[in-house]
Amino acid sequence: MGITMPRHDPVPHDKLAASARRNLRASVWRPKHPRESFRHAVEGLGHAFRTQRNMRFHVAAFLVLFLGALILRIPRLEMIALVVCFSSVLFAEMMNTAIEATVDMITDRYHPAAKYVKDLAAGAVLVTATAAAVIGSIIFLGALNIDVMQRRMVFPTTFPVVLGGYLVLMVIVLVGKTLAGRGSVLQGGAISGHSATAFFVATVIAVSFPDIWIIAGSYSLAALVAQSRVEGQIHSSREVVIGAVVATIIGVLIVGAPKWLGTRLDGIEALWQGVLTRVR
Repeated sequence: MGITMPRHDPVPHDKLAASARRNLRASVWRPKHPRESFRHAVEGLGHAFRTQRNMRFHVAAFLVLFLGALILRIPRLEMIALVVCFSSVLFAEMMNTAIEATVDMITDRYHPAAKYVKDLAAGAVLVTATAAAVIGSIIFLGALNIDVMQRRMVFPTTFPVVLGGYLVLMVIVLVGKTLAGRGSVLQGGAISGHSATAFFVATVIAVSFPDIWIIAGSYSLAALVAQSRVEGQIHSSREVVIGAVVATIIGVLIVGAPKWLGTRLDGIEALWQGVLTRVR
């Protein structure tokens, strides 16, 4: 007596295809939480910064130039132009990195077409960086006028300048966390972002309102914020102190340095003219 095996009707091909599409859509194209998307984006930035030497150079150049523009009180539209140029260079550099990684993933052998694609991507970075360098040179050379600089630098510090200084500070904090490889964007890391923020605000207030009680109160509140990060075992004392020192330096540079330079530009110009006279 033979054993009759159960019979299974074959699944139609169109049903299999529809099921595969549903699974793909559910796994790949499922909606993500904005916080998760932001985390992935920051991880991509961190990876590019850690692995790409040109990326680190571009970020360092931006920090120096943008901080100099804040000290010299470059007009708002020209500051926006600097930020747009910097963003364009970073975008081109990251696209170049992504294209190179994609080509290396597709083939591990030399191919003229692969070389052509990589060369095109590198050329795009070169064009963008050259344009940014030209625009930055025009902006800074146009700002080196003693009379104009003196009028700008003696004005009280405005909110956009403070916001720009805080942007520079946060970039430095993120760079420190990325290089150290510890902590996340919002918690932990080699530099305490909360401590840096608190001491930056305290320094801006202290330099803008040089009263002993205001200074003492501002830095006392900043110290409490730093102490809370240590007591919560989120940061070490060293990480808190680093954030405080960096923030204090940035705050003094963008608020105190322009006032100091603005009142001494005439003497600097006279000294420079004397040097030129002796050379001639």
